[in-house]
Amino acid sequence: MTSSPPTDDALDLHPELLDDRLPIPLYHQVRLLLAERIRRGVFPPGSLLPGEHQIAELLGASRITIKRAMNELADAGLVTRHRGRGTVVAPQVELPVVTGSFSTLMDSLKTMGHETQVELLESRSVAADSDVAHALAVIPGAPVRRITRLRRLGETPFSYLVSWLPEFVASGCDDAAFAEQSMLDLLERAGATPHEAELWISSVGADTAAASALQVAIGSPLLRIERIMRRADGEPVQYIHAHYHADRFRYHLLSRREEGNWQDGA
Repeated sequence: MTSSPPTDDALDLHPELLDDRLPIPLYHQVRLLLAERIRRGVFPPGSLLPGEHQIAELLGASRITIKRAMNELADAGLVTRHRGRGTVVAPQVELPVVTGSFSTLMDSLKTMGHETQVELLESRSVAADSDVAHALAVIPGAPVRRITRLRRLGETPFSYLVSWLPEFVASGCDDAAFAEQSMLDLLERAGATPHEAELWISSVGADTAAASALQVAIGSPLLRIERIMRRADGEPVQYIHAHYHADRFRYHLLSRREEGNWQDGA
């Protein structure tokens, strides 16, 4: 049975959610907004999406823009369109969740690399800003390699990854390798095997680049892991900002008290 679309208040669609100054076309911004609401269950499977005219009015966009966004949703299999009936949300396949562990980080990273597919979005030499320079223990302005990659779990975007490598590491890799192999394998083959990792985990709103890559609305909550990899002598070999769908990745940490001290375990 097809349910009625939610009220305007429940939709929470308004013109401020679109920005024509961004490099992302307006129709794609609309597509991301609606896809995110489908994912969150605002539009459950079998429900009717609001009509193009209603969405256009709520977002202050043209009917042509909304129509193209709806067509993209249909092409992605998120909705089906029916003449005289409207646009219906398609049944959603439950997405798998990847689990990482603090105590077995290196093994988790290797497993993740084998379970997901990588796409190289960009690889170029840049001047290290103050944050990157501090993380990699180089002077500000020193050349580093910036690698941007997207990982997919099946056909679904899973993580958006921006890495910085010092030149002595990057020189041992090429773009073909960045496009095919896990970063941990690449570091090991470049003679920069990580010995320790320092991590910071936070929740952030998706910026333009992450939102486009992960196919979510700008500002959507993402899990961000900031990590510095160091080899046995303490020299940094990688600095990364990894952004994940908050509902498709989780970290596991178990604390155990032993001999008066708390120990972390899996």
